[in-house]
Amino acid sequence: MPLNPPRQFDLIAFDWDGTLFDSTAIITRCIQAAVVDVGGVRPTDQAASYVIGMGLIQALAHAAPDVPAERHADLGERYRHHYFLHQHDISLFDGVLPLLADLKQRGFHLAVATGKSRRGLDEALQAVELQGLFDGSRTADETAGKPHPLMLRQLMREFDVSPQRTLMVGDTTHDLQMARNAGCPSVGVSYGAHEPGAFEALNPLTVVHSVAELHRWFSAHA
Repeated sequence: MPLNPPRQFDLIAFDWDGTLFDSTAIITRCIQAAVVDVGGVRPTDQAASYVIGMGLIQALAHAAPDVPAERHADLGERYRHHYFLHQHDISLFDGVLPLLADLKQRGFHLAVATGKSRRGLDEALQAVELQGLFDGSRTADETAGKPHPLMLRQLMREFDVSPQRTLMVGDTTHDLQMARNAGCPSVGVSYGAHEPGAFEALNPLTVVHSVAELHRWFSAHA
């Protein structure tokens, strides 16, 4: 085996919440609080966490089927109210910064493909001082919500990278389905919003259980 095997990918796209950012529990609670604020039935933890990764209104509507469509704007406003109260209480998972710095040093294009809004992502990137590590990003409000493949397709066009040379890393079935819809391989992480047992049907290259394990996988396979 050669000491330096050929690189398998050129573009690595990461989901944000639950993959790089340790925010799943707070997002779940914020969704629940928002639904109650507008008079809906409080979704279970499982129902609220399942929608993480979708576009905001799509996610809230799915989590609160009893809230009428004319209240969805209010639902989104209440979610943002609760989330912005807590956004500085959450941070990157341990090991994310060394992982990203290593991948950047190795010459990969790094991107974020997230269900967050553009405003929300930009504020998060400033808060954790990640400027300069990511070469590009797409959010659900400027493209299409997951699992629609538009955000990945736009990133591939931006960097002139084929689907086979693009890897999506995420913690939900929405992320892995988006990758599949775009024709891209994927890696699942089990420490985020979705139970990893649901990943198998979407054929990720692997499922890792920590950032440290993800870093080791990249060192051996990317």
